[in-house]
Amino acid sequence: MSATLFLPGVASAAPGDNCADPGQVYTPVPWQQQMLGPERAWPFTQGGGVTVAVLSTGVDASHPQLAGQVSAGFDAVANSGTANDDCLGQGTQVAGVIAARQVSSIGFAGVAPRVTILPIRVIGERGGSGGVAEPAILARGINAAVQRGANVIAVAAVTYTDSSALQGAVANAISRGVVVVAAAGDAGSASGGNPTPYPADYDDVIGVGAIQETGEVWSNSQTGSYVDIVAPGAEVVTLQRDQGMTEVNGTGVACGFVAATAALVRARRGDPAPVEVERQLFGTAIPAAGGPKFGHGIVNPYAAVVDRLADSDPGQLPALTRSSTERSPAWERSRDLALIGGGVAVLAVLIVLVVAVSLPRGRRRFWRSSVAPRPTTREEPEEPAPPLQLFTQ
Repeated sequence: MSATLFLPGVASAAPGDNCADPGQVYTPVPWQQQMLGPERAWPFTQGGGVTVAVLSTGVDASHPQLAGQVSAGFDAVANSGTANDDCLGQGTQVAGVIAARQVSSIGFAGVAPRVTILPIRVIGERGGSGGVAEPAILARGINAAVQRGANVIAVAAVTYTDSSALQGAVANAISRGVVVVAAAGDAGSASGGNPTPYPADYDDVIGVGAIQETGEVWSNSQTGSYVDIVAPGAEVVTLQRDQGMTEVNGTGVACGFVAATAALVRARRGDPAPVEVERQLFGTAIPAAGGPKFGHGIVNPYAAVVDRLADSDPGQLPALTRSSTERSPAWERSRDLALIGGGVAVLAVLIVLVVAVSLPRGRRRFWRSSVAPRPTTREEPEEPAPPLQLFTQ
Protein backbone atom coordinates (compact mmCIF):
# COMPACT_ATOMS: atom_id res chain seq x y z
CA MET A 1 0.00 0.00 0.00
CA SER A 2 1.38 3.41 -0.89
CA ALA A 3 1.65 6.11 1.74
CA THR A 4 1.62 9.85 1.72
CA LEU A 5 5.03 11.37 2.44
CA PHE A 6 5.41 12.46 6.06
CA LEU A 7 7.79 14.70 7.93
CA PRO A 8 11.14 13.59 9.37
CA GLY A 9 11.45 12.84 13.07
CA VAL A 10 13.32 15.98 14.08
CA ALA A 11 10.78 18.72 14.60
CA SER A 12 11.29 21.69 12.32
CA ALA A 13 10.46 25.15 13.57
CA ALA A 14 7.72 27.15 11.93
CA PRO A 15 8.82 30.70 11.06
CA GLY A 16 8.00 33.19 13.75
CA ASP A 17 6.76 30.88 16.51
CA ASN A 18 9.55 28.25 16.75
CA CYS A 19 7.00 25.42 16.92
CA ALA A 20 7.07 22.16 14.99
CA ASP A 21 5.07 21.98 11.78
CA PRO A 22 1.92 19.86 11.71
CA GLY A 23 2.18 16.32 10.42
CA GLN A 24 0.75 14.86 7.25
CA VAL A 25 -1.55 11.98 6.40
CA TYR A 26 -0.23 8.44 6.69
CA THR A 27 -2.76 5.67 6.04
CA PRO A 28 -1.00 2.25 6.29
CA VAL A 29 -0.51 0.29 9.50
CA PRO A 30 3.04 1.26 10.57
CA TRP A 31 5.73 -1.34 11.20
CA GLN A 32 5.80 -0.95 14.95
CA GLN A 33 2.10 -1.71 15.18
CA GLN A 34 2.51 -4.80 13.03
CA MET A 35 5.36 -5.97 15.26
CA LEU A 36 3.59 -5.49 18.61
CA GLY A 37 0.04 -6.33 17.50
CA PRO A 38 -1.74 -4.41 20.31
CA GLU A 39 -5.14 -4.95 18.68
CA ARG A 40 -4.99 -8.59 19.83
CA ALA A 41 -5.23 -7.37 23.44
CA TRP A 42 -8.14 -4.95 22.83
CA PRO A 43 -10.91 -7.56 23.20
CA PHE A 44 -9.72 -7.89 26.82
CA THR A 45 -8.92 -4.25 27.59
CA GLN A 46 -8.05 -0.95 25.90
CA GLY A 47 -6.87 0.73 29.08
CA GLY A 48 -10.11 2.41 30.14
CA GLY A 49 -10.00 3.92 33.63
CA VAL A 50 -6.19 4.23 33.71
CA THR A 51 -4.33 7.56 33.66
CA VAL A 52 -0.89 7.75 32.07
CA ALA A 53 1.24 10.81 32.78
CA VAL A 54 3.56 11.85 29.94
CA LEU A 55 6.57 13.85 31.12
CA SER A 56 7.84 15.69 28.06
CA THR A 57 6.98 18.91 26.21
CA GLY A 58 3.23 18.83 26.88
CA VAL A 59 0.56 17.15 24.74
CA ASP A 60 -1.63 18.74 22.06
CA ALA A 61 -5.14 18.01 23.34
CA SER A 62 -6.70 19.26 20.09
CA HIS A 63 -5.23 16.53 17.89
CA PRO A 64 -8.14 14.63 16.27
CA GLN A 65 -6.90 11.23 17.47
CA LEU A 66 -6.42 12.49 21.04
CA ALA A 67 -9.42 14.78 21.40
CA GLY A 68 -11.28 14.17 24.67
CA GLN A 69 -8.53 12.00 26.16
CA VAL A 70 -6.06 14.65 27.37
CA SER A 71 -6.53 16.36 30.72
CA ALA A 72 -5.25 19.84 31.58
CA GLY A 73 -2.03 18.59 33.14
CA PHE A 74 0.68 20.69 34.75
CA ASP A 75 3.58 22.83 33.56
CA ALA A 76 6.47 21.81 35.82
CA VAL A 77 8.85 24.16 34.00
CA ALA A 78 6.83 27.24 34.98
CA ASN A 79 5.63 25.51 38.17
CA SER A 80 2.12 26.61 37.29
CA GLY A 81 -0.46 26.39 34.54
CA THR A 82 -1.46 23.57 32.22
CA ALA A 83 0.39 21.44 29.69
CA ASN A 84 -2.33 20.42 27.24
CA ASP A 85 -0.62 22.20 24.35
CA ASP A 86 2.67 21.30 22.72
CA CYS A 87 4.93 23.55 20.70
CA LEU A 88 7.86 21.17 20.19
CA GLY A 89 5.72 18.12 19.50
CA GLN A 90 7.71 15.51 21.44
CA GLY A 91 5.08 14.93 24.10
CA THR A 92 2.33 14.55 21.51
CA GLN A 93 4.44 11.96 19.72
CA VAL A 94 4.78 9.89 22.91
CA ALA A 95 1.11 10.33 23.75
CA GLY A 96 0.26 9.13 20.24
CA VAL A 97 1.83 5.69 20.63
CA ILE A 98 0.11 5.40 24.01
CA ALA A 99 -3.46 6.58 23.39
CA ALA A 100 -4.23 7.53 19.76
CA ARG A 101 -7.76 6.43 18.94
CA GLN A 102 -8.64 4.31 15.94
CA VAL A 103 -9.87 6.36 12.99
CA SER A 104 -11.30 4.95 9.78
CA SER A 105 -8.91 4.97 6.81
CA ILE A 106 -5.89 5.48 9.14
CA GLY A 107 -3.95 2.40 10.19
CA PHE A 108 -2.14 3.96 13.13
CA ALA A 109 -3.53 3.72 16.66
CA GLY A 110 -2.08 3.77 20.16
CA VAL A 111 -1.43 0.65 22.23
CA ALA A 112 -4.01 1.65 24.87
CA PRO A 113 -6.53 3.86 23.00
CA ARG A 114 -8.87 4.42 25.95
CA VAL A 115 -6.47 5.64 28.62
CA THR A 116 -6.48 9.22 29.83
CA ILE A 117 -3.31 11.21 29.13
CA LEU A 118 -2.04 13.50 31.89
CA PRO A 119 0.47 15.89 30.24
CA ILE A 120 3.30 17.14 32.45
CA ARG A 121 5.65 19.64 30.82
CA VAL A 122 9.26 19.17 31.94
CA ILE A 123 10.93 20.64 28.81
CA GLY A 124 10.32 24.28 27.90
CA GLU A 125 8.26 25.32 24.89
CA ARG A 126 10.90 27.41 23.20
CA GLY A 127 14.13 25.99 21.90
CA GLY A 128 14.70 22.26 21.65
CA SER A 129 16.71 20.50 24.35
CA GLY A 130 16.99 17.08 22.78
CA GLY A 131 14.74 15.42 25.35
CA VAL A 132 17.01 16.30 28.30
CA ALA A 133 15.45 17.93 31.36
CA GLU A 134 16.69 19.41 34.61
CA PRO A 135 16.56 16.91 37.51
CA ALA A 136 14.71 19.34 39.77
CA ILE A 137 12.03 19.89 37.11
CA LEU A 138 11.70 16.15 36.55
CA ALA A 139 11.24 15.62 40.29
CA ARG A 140 8.58 18.34 40.36
CA GLY A 141 6.84 16.76 37.37
CA ILE A 142 6.77 13.28 38.94
CA ASN A 143 5.33 14.68 42.18
CA ALA A 144 2.69 16.57 40.20
CA ALA A 145 1.73 13.42 38.29
CA VAL A 146 1.28 11.48 41.53
CA GLN A 147 -0.81 14.27 43.06
CA ARG A 148 -3.08 14.32 39.99
CA GLY A 149 -3.83 10.62 40.12
CA ALA A 150 -1.53 9.06 37.55
CA ASN A 151 -1.46 5.25 37.57
CA VAL A 152 1.51 5.05 35.20
CA ILE A 153 4.19 7.68 34.61
CA ALA A 154 6.04 7.73 31.28
CA VAL A 155 9.23 9.74 31.80
CA ALA A 156 10.05 10.38 28.16
CA ALA A 157 12.65 13.02 29.06
CA VAL A 158 15.93 12.09 30.75
CA THR A 159 18.57 13.78 32.86
CA TYR A 160 22.20 12.81 33.24
CA THR A 161 22.57 14.35 36.68
CA ASP A 162 21.71 12.31 39.75
CA SER A 163 19.58 14.12 42.30
CA SER A 164 18.29 13.30 45.77
CA ALA A 165 15.10 15.22 44.95
CA LEU A 166 14.55 13.06 41.86
CA GLN A 167 15.28 9.88 43.80
CA GLY A 168 12.80 10.94 46.45
CA ALA A 169 10.09 11.73 43.89
CA VAL A 170 10.51 8.33 42.24
CA ALA A 171 10.48 6.50 45.56
CA ASN A 172 7.33 8.37 46.61
CA ALA A 173 5.58 7.50 43.35
CA ILE A 174 6.38 3.81 43.62
CA SER A 175 5.42 3.66 47.31
CA ARG A 176 2.03 5.06 46.34
CA GLY A 177 1.48 2.35 43.75
CA VAL A 178 2.45 4.25 40.59
CA VAL A 179 4.37 2.43 37.85
CA VAL A 180 7.33 4.52 36.67
CA VAL A 181 8.63 3.87 33.13
CA ALA A 182 11.63 5.87 31.91
CA ALA A 183 13.55 6.33 28.66
CA ALA A 184 17.11 5.01 28.66
CA GLY A 185 18.39 8.03 26.71
CA ASP A 186 19.57 8.74 23.16
CA ALA A 187 23.31 9.24 23.78
CA GLY A 188 24.37 5.66 23.10
CA SER A 189 26.50 6.32 20.04
CA ALA A 190 30.27 6.62 20.22
CA SER A 191 30.00 10.41 20.08
CA GLY A 192 27.27 10.43 22.74
CA GLY A 193 29.38 8.67 25.35
CA ASN A 194 26.54 6.53 26.80
CA PRO A 195 26.23 8.43 30.14
CA THR A 196 24.05 7.05 32.94
CA PRO A 197 20.42 8.17 32.48
CA TYR A 198 18.08 9.08 35.33
CA PRO A 199 15.55 8.09 36.52
CA ALA A 200 15.99 4.90 34.41
CA ASP A 201 18.97 3.89 36.55
CA TYR A 202 16.99 3.94 39.81
CA ASP A 203 15.69 0.76 41.41
CA ASP A 204 12.11 -0.23 40.57
CA VAL A 205 12.03 2.08 37.54
CA ILE A 206 11.44 0.29 34.22
CA GLY A 207 14.20 1.49 31.89
CA VAL A 208 13.37 1.30 28.18
CA GLY A 209 15.73 1.02 25.21
CA ALA A 210 14.83 1.42 21.53
CA ILE A 211 14.91 -1.09 18.69
CA GLN A 212 14.46 -0.65 14.95
CA GLU A 213 12.32 -2.53 12.46
CA THR A 214 14.96 -5.27 11.99
CA GLY A 215 14.80 -6.07 15.69
CA GLU A 216 18.28 -4.67 16.30
CA VAL A 217 18.98 -2.03 18.92
CA TRP A 218 18.74 1.49 17.52
CA SER A 219 22.26 2.92 17.14
CA ASN A 220 21.68 5.83 19.56
CA SER A 221 19.83 3.84 22.21
CA GLN A 222 21.84 3.74 25.39
CA THR A 223 22.87 0.39 26.83
CA GLY A 224 23.58 -0.68 30.36
CA SER A 225 22.11 -2.42 33.38
CA TYR A 226 19.38 0.23 33.45
CA VAL A 227 17.79 -1.20 30.26
CA ASP A 228 15.08 -3.56 31.50
CA ILE A 229 13.06 -3.94 28.30
CA VAL A 230 13.01 -2.59 24.73
CA ALA A 231 10.36 -1.32 22.32
CA PRO A 232 10.20 0.25 18.84
CA GLY A 233 12.06 3.55 18.77
CA ALA A 234 13.47 4.09 15.28
CA GLU A 235 11.45 5.51 12.36
CA VAL A 236 8.30 5.13 14.42
CA VAL A 237 5.14 6.62 12.90
CA THR A 238 3.13 8.58 15.46
CA LEU A 239 1.04 11.71 15.93
CA GLN A 240 2.42 15.20 15.39
CA ARG A 241 1.22 18.36 17.09
CA ASP A 242 -1.81 20.05 15.53
CA GLN A 243 -2.70 17.24 13.11
CA GLY A 244 -1.38 14.38 11.02
CA MET A 245 1.57 12.13 11.72
CA THR A 246 5.33 12.16 11.60
CA GLU A 247 8.23 9.73 11.89
CA VAL A 248 10.43 9.90 14.98
CA ASN A 249 13.39 8.23 16.67
CA GLY A 250 14.22 7.94 20.34
CA THR A 251 13.93 6.00 23.57
CA GLY A 252 11.28 8.53 24.65
CA VAL A 253 8.77 7.15 22.16
CA ALA A 254 9.88 3.60 23.03
CA CYS A 255 9.08 4.44 26.64
CA GLY A 256 5.53 5.26 25.49
CA PHE A 257 4.95 1.72 24.17
CA VAL A 258 5.99 0.17 27.49
CA ALA A 259 3.97 2.66 29.56
CA ALA A 260 0.89 1.89 27.45
CA THR A 261 1.39 -1.83 27.97
CA ALA A 262 1.70 -1.25 31.72
CA ALA A 263 -1.61 0.63 31.54
CA LEU A 264 -3.26 -2.35 29.83
CA VAL A 265 -1.97 -4.65 32.56
CA ARG A 266 -3.30 -2.38 35.29
CA ALA A 267 -6.68 -2.10 33.60
CA ARG A 268 -6.96 -5.84 33.07
CA ARG A 269 -5.66 -7.08 36.41
CA GLY A 270 -7.30 -4.77 38.91
CA ASP A 271 -4.57 -2.21 39.52
CA PRO A 272 -1.73 -4.51 40.69
CA ALA A 273 1.30 -3.19 42.57
CA PRO A 274 4.20 -1.75 40.52
CA VAL A 275 6.40 -4.76 41.24
CA GLU A 276 3.67 -7.08 39.90
CA VAL A 277 3.28 -5.01 36.73
CA GLU A 278 7.03 -5.07 36.26
CA ARG A 279 7.12 -8.83 36.72
CA GLN A 280 4.32 -9.29 34.19
CA LEU A 281 6.05 -7.12 31.58
CA PHE A 282 9.41 -8.84 32.01
CA GLY A 283 7.99 -12.35 32.20
CA THR A 284 6.02 -11.99 28.96
CA ALA A 285 8.59 -10.05 26.93
CA ILE A 286 9.68 -11.53 23.60
CA PRO A 287 13.19 -12.98 24.07
CA ALA A 288 15.88 -11.26 22.02
CA ALA A 289 19.19 -12.81 20.98
CA GLY A 290 21.24 -9.64 21.31
CA GLY A 291 22.36 -10.01 24.91
CA PRO A 292 21.89 -7.71 27.91
CA LYS A 293 21.38 -4.55 25.86
CA PHE A 294 17.83 -5.84 25.23
CA GLY A 295 17.07 -6.28 28.92
CA HIS A 296 14.38 -8.94 29.35
CA GLY A 297 13.36 -8.64 25.69
CA ILE A 298 10.82 -6.82 23.51
CA VAL A 299 7.60 -5.62 25.13
CA ASN A 300 4.63 -7.83 24.25
CA PRO A 301 1.24 -6.15 24.90
CA TYR A 302 -0.93 -9.17 24.13
CA ALA A 303 1.03 -11.62 26.30
CA ALA A 304 1.29 -9.08 29.11
CA VAL A 305 -2.51 -8.84 29.18
CA VAL A 306 -3.54 -12.48 28.74
CA ASP A 307 -0.67 -14.64 30.01
CA ARG A 308 -0.72 -15.72 33.62
CA LEU A 309 2.59 -16.18 35.37
CA ALA A 310 3.09 -18.44 38.36
CA ASP A 311 2.05 -16.72 41.59
CA SER A 312 5.27 -17.70 43.32
CA ASP A 313 8.84 -18.44 42.46
CA PRO A 314 9.65 -21.99 41.33
CA GLY A 315 10.14 -24.41 44.23
CA GLN A 316 13.60 -25.80 44.81
CA LEU A 317 14.08 -29.46 44.02
CA PRO A 318 15.52 -31.66 46.81
CA ALA A 319 19.23 -32.28 46.61
CA LEU A 320 20.31 -35.52 44.98
CA THR A 321 22.35 -37.94 47.14
CA ARG A 322 24.87 -40.41 45.83
CA SER A 323 23.97 -44.07 46.28
CA SER A 324 26.14 -46.09 48.69
CA THR A 325 28.92 -48.23 47.17
CA GLU A 326 28.57 -50.92 49.88
CA ARG A 327 26.78 -54.10 48.72
CA SER A 328 24.43 -56.06 50.95
CA PRO A 329 24.91 -59.86 51.41
CA ALA A 330 21.65 -60.49 49.57
CA TRP A 331 22.91 -58.46 46.62
CA GLU A 332 26.17 -60.46 46.59
CA ARG A 333 24.28 -63.78 46.61
CA SER A 334 22.04 -62.62 43.80
CA ARG A 335 25.06 -61.60 41.75
CA ASP A 336 26.78 -65.02 42.27
CA LEU A 337 23.62 -66.90 41.32
CA ALA A 338 23.23 -64.75 38.24
CA LEU A 339 26.83 -65.46 37.15
CA ILE A 340 26.48 -69.22 37.72
CA GLY A 341 23.15 -69.33 35.92
CA GLY A 342 24.56 -67.35 33.03
CA GLY A 343 27.53 -69.72 32.72
CA VAL A 344 25.32 -72.82 32.75
CA ALA A 345 23.07 -71.30 30.13
CA VAL A 346 26.02 -70.53 27.85
CA LEU A 347 27.39 -74.09 28.24
CA ALA A 348 23.99 -75.60 27.44
CA VAL A 349 23.72 -73.51 24.31
CA LEU A 350 27.16 -74.64 23.15
CA ILE A 351 26.27 -78.34 23.69
CA VAL A 352 23.06 -77.96 21.73
CA LEU A 353 24.93 -76.32 18.87
CA VAL A 354 27.55 -79.12 18.74
CA VAL A 355 24.90 -81.82 18.74
CA ALA A 356 22.83 -80.00 16.12
CA VAL A 357 25.82 -79.89 13.77
CA SER A 358 27.25 -83.38 14.42
CA LEU A 359 24.07 -85.53 14.37
CA PRO A 360 23.09 -85.00 10.70
CA ARG A 361 26.67 -85.58 9.47
CA GLY A 362 27.01 -88.83 11.46
CA ARG A 363 23.82 -90.20 10.02
CA ARG A 364 24.93 -89.50 6.46
CA ARG A 365 28.17 -91.52 7.00
CA PHE A 366 26.44 -94.33 8.92
CA TRP A 367 28.59 -93.35 11.86
CA ARG A 368 31.80 -94.22 10.00
CA SER A 369 34.91 -92.17 10.28
CA SER A 370 34.97 -89.35 7.92
CA VAL A 371 38.66 -90.09 7.08
CA ALA A 372 39.26 -92.42 4.01
CA PRO A 373 41.51 -95.58 4.49
CA ARG A 374 45.13 -95.43 3.35
CA PRO A 375 45.44 -96.76 -0.27
CA THR A 376 47.20 -100.20 -0.86
CA THR A 377 50.65 -99.92 -2.40
CA ARG A 378 51.82 -102.53 -4.91
CA GLU A 379 55.36 -103.23 -5.99
CA GLU A 380 55.97 -102.81 -9.68
CA PRO A 381 58.35 -105.40 -11.45
CA GLU A 382 61.54 -104.07 -12.76
CA GLU A 383 60.95 -105.72 -16.19
CA PRO A 384 57.63 -106.23 -17.84
CA ALA A 385 56.29 -109.80 -18.19
CA PRO A 386 56.08 -111.40 -21.62
CA PRO A 387 53.00 -110.50 -23.59
CA LEU A 388 50.03 -112.70 -23.15
CA GLN A 389 48.46 -114.37 -26.18
CA LEU A 390 44.85 -113.85 -25.80
CA PHE A 391 43.67 -116.17 -28.59
CA THR A 392 46.10 -119.09 -28.29
CA GLN A 393 45.05 -122.56 -27.22
